[in-house]
Amino acid sequence: MTLGENDDLLPSAVVDDAVEEGGEEPQFSAGEAERIAEALVFASAEPVSEAFLADRLPRGTDVAAIMQRLAEAYAPRGVNLIRTADRWAFRTAADLSFVIRKDDNEAKKLSRAALEVLAIIAYHQPVTRAEIEEIRGVTTSRGTLDVLMEAGWVRFRGRRRTPGRPVTLGTTVDFLDHFGLEELRDLPGLEELKGAGLLSGRIPPGFAIPAPHSADDLAEDEDPITQLDLEELGLLTPGGEADE
Repeated sequence: MTLGENDDLLPSAVVDDAVEEGGEEPQFSAGEAERIAEALVFASAEPVSEAFLADRLPRGTDVAAIMQRLAEAYAPRGVNLIRTADRWAFRTAADLSFVIRKDDNEAKKLSRAALEVLAIIAYHQPVTRAEIEEIRGVTTSRGTLDVLMEAGWVRFRGRRRTPGRPVTLGTTVDFLDHFGLEELRDLPGLEELKGAGLLSGRIPPGFAIPAPHSADDLAEDEDPITQLDLEELGLLTPGGEADE
């Protein structure tokens, strides 16, 4: 069963029906609430938000506490309950990834250029295409950004309040989920990158890893993307329908 099937059987609906009929609100133990939350996350093909869980669990349920207890219970197992931003999903334990057979049609690895652009966006967001090119010192092709967007890791954030109103770029929840990050501040810092051998050679004096901006909140110099912006960018056809 997946989410959406038999929604009338979910506890929130049962509670609403009982209240509307003048009956007493059904009582669920903490253990039952945990089982409900566990089932909802397991049944979903995508990470589940805490707001989604709160809407389907009994009123007054401390969703964060329940999910934390479940995460601790699954921590030593082969499948872990992982938090990404405000969403939860079951994932194979990181130390067991080597035993999972990869499909023959595994997606092609990202090019070096795409990896560089992704890293710049992750650490410098919100960032414009011109700023990416300034950091890299080379022109960034539209194809490179298309690859990252098709992977679901990069998105248009907003419009910079500067001449030309360039579009700003940022990462997505799928990016955090794929790389096993709970939030952007979990990106590796300078010492971690050096320890992993990803920064080699002589590092310039004063070199620092920037602290990325929140993935959700717009910066002070950003305006939100509008429908007209999406049409201009080719993401929506006139009238508001998604461009296929």
